Amino acid sequence: MPILDRMKGPEDLRGLSDAQLDELAADIRSTIIRTVAVTGGHLGSSLGVVEITLALHRLLESPRDHIVWDTGHQAYAHKLLTGRLDRFHTLRQIDGLGGFPRRSESPHDIMDGGHAGTGLSIAQGLASARDIRHSTERIAVVVGDAAMLSGLSLEALNDIGHRQTQLLIVLNDNEMSISPSVGAISKYLAEIKLSSAWRQGKSAYDNVTERIPIVGPKAVEFSRRLRQSVASMAQPGQLFEDLGITYIGVMPGHDRPFLEETFRRALTLNEPVLVHVRTQKGKGYRPAEIDQMSFHGAALPPIQIEPADEYARSAGANGEGMGSGAAGGSSMTRSHDAGAGAPPSSSVLSDRRGHPHSPSDASVQAPGAAAPAATPAPDAGKVGNYTAFFARELVALGAEDERIVGITAGMPTGTGLSKFQTAYPDRFIDVGIAEQHAVTLATGLALAGMRPVVALYSTFLQRAFDQTVHDVCQNDAPVVLAVDRAGLVGEDGTSHQGMFTIPAQRMLPNLVIASPKDEQELRAMLRTAFAQDHPFALHYPRDAGFGVPEREPAVLPVGHGELLRSGDDILLVAFGPIVQRALDTAEQLAKLGWSVGVINARFAKPLDRELIIAQASGKRLVVTLEESVVTGGFGSGVLEAMEEARLTDAALRTVPVKLIGIPADRFVDHGSVTDLRRLIRLDVPGVVAQITETAAALGIAAQPAAAR
Repeated sequence: MPILDRMKGPEDLRGLSDAQLDELAADIRSTIIRTVAVTGGHLGSSLGVVEITLALHRLLESPRDHIVWDTGHQAYAHKLLTGRLDRFHTLRQIDGLGGFPRRSESPHDIMDGGHAGTGLSIAQGLASARDIRHSTERIAVVVGDAAMLSGLSLEALNDIGHRQTQLLIVLNDNEMSISPSVGAISKYLAEIKLSSAWRQGKSAYDNVTERIPIVGPKAVEFSRRLRQSVASMAQPGQLFEDLGITYIGVMPGHDRPFLEETFRRALTLNEPVLVHVRTQKGKGYRPAEIDQMSFHGAALPPIQIEPADEYARSAGANGEGMGSGAAGGSSMTRSHDAGAGAPPSSSVLSDRRGHPHSPSDASVQAPGAAAPAATPAPDAGKVGNYTAFFARELVALGAEDERIVGITAGMPTGTGLSKFQTAYPDRFIDVGIAEQHAVTLATGLALAGMRPVVALYSTFLQRAFDQTVHDVCQNDAPVVLAVDRAGLVGEDGTSHQGMFTIPAQRMLPNLVIASPKDEQELRAMLRTAFAQDHPFALHYPRDAGFGVPEREPAVLPVGHGELLRSGDDILLVAFGPIVQRALDTAEQLAKLGWSVGVINARFAKPLDRELIIAQASGKRLVVTLEESVVTGGFGSGVLEAMEEARLTDAALRTVPVKLIGIPADRFVDHGSVTDLRRLIRLDVPGVVAQITETAAALGIAAQPAAAR
């Protein structure tokens, strides 16, 4: 029986000899080729990472330890080694195995992936959760050289180097897009750099030399520059070293014993380490080795199946086809290695307005220390804004649930998370102006069992739409998106109005979308977000609260609105703080003889269809209100619900629906929020006017109470 057929899980790898492992590598390549010849799939990249996969699974104890695959089409060998051989023939077929890692298939798959560039952020999220919990799992991420160049990967690398997150990054270089090493010197430097003697001796030398009066600091700086210059001549990893990541490379990617030893030593370092590995795309199948472009994607040229011994011959000796320069590897001295965990010189961050603030890891709360008291409530004589109420409630929740982690992107003060940072510095992360990384990092934390909240302005969350779709929602990860500055923002103008997020989010599976009618309901909704297990987007404006009396926040039933006022003629269905304007509008319309009902929707998704349809029945007009663009927004959701209900309820077919919100055919310029609401007729007089104009166009008029 072939060795692969006897594999029940990656733990079985540890009892195999080198000869058996070579035979297993050939079996894996043969199985991938024969399967993909029928099903299609990503052939070249998966054939190239067989030895990397074997080495990682022999060293790491998956699923306790985690291996993240970026991009996921490299994971075919991983699937075969984690108990999916008997289903591998169903690859990419209906009800079969997915072409990317899928959590529904195996506990060894840590995330549902598919887009390039997500792996580093996910891996850092997993590692950050480990560090917060003070647990010991090891994290490795395999990144293709093309994915490494994505903006999200660069955002993650910057943050990983700054925080010194302990993590093994395997850079799979199969396109020769990064400069090759120069050979034996590179390999020699890599072995030195990974040795404990070198690392301890270097630190001891620097510490002693630095204490020499007058000349000490200069001598240490000269020594570091000299070490860096020597290493730079032998390998291309200066970018990673400058970011604070120890670089090892370039390693021969098909020399499994050498990879194992390199990975083993890298995993012992208490810092981020990047091992640059050169592999041959399509290795083991000659046509794919020659034509790497055609044999990369899911739609492949015809594949001719050859005898099994041909695969073994192609797999051949370790390192075959790697080129003379790929047999070695190297690493540089870190440019800021004054001490363990010393942050880069660029660790001082700035917010979006250019004001400097302290780095988020400047101080760490001692394990087991008592949580600080919650932030006091705003002064009774001055109502705080929604952000202040959000921050206050989050600090209180942080004392109750140690899984909560606050994340922002260069705006700790603006989002109120600076209060959370003060209370729980070890559970706060500011990634700088890197919204994509913030959202995917949060996904990694959530997949590791934490409860992250990402506080971003609505206009900046637009940058992370793909991460919201691909990482948060596809993985159904319980990430709370605190969408600050939702609605009209004011003087910052067209670029900053928070008017597009609701339509963008409403289409996404698994995502709950909520907005409170007042500041006290905001507190309740934040607790609701953490009390459920799905992605949750909580929208709230820049405005001050209404001065609603303090009340104990209670968890709300998801998808349930509330009827605030009954009426016979017109039904107003409002979403968010515009509910108060709906109530004021109802009062004004009542003076004109209309009987008006008001619903506080609370949730744009899932919508409380039962309440809305029941209250709409028999009305002469239904009006939706939102401070968002009307195209595809909350009002569109109500209209969709009404249209579906009309199919079976004849009484609803004569009920017209008017959508009131921000016009979707133009941007909103700068000005005070009060003036902007007046100009686009979203203040109370403007809403009243729009409703009376609609009634006139429909030919309906107010009736005396007796007539009704």
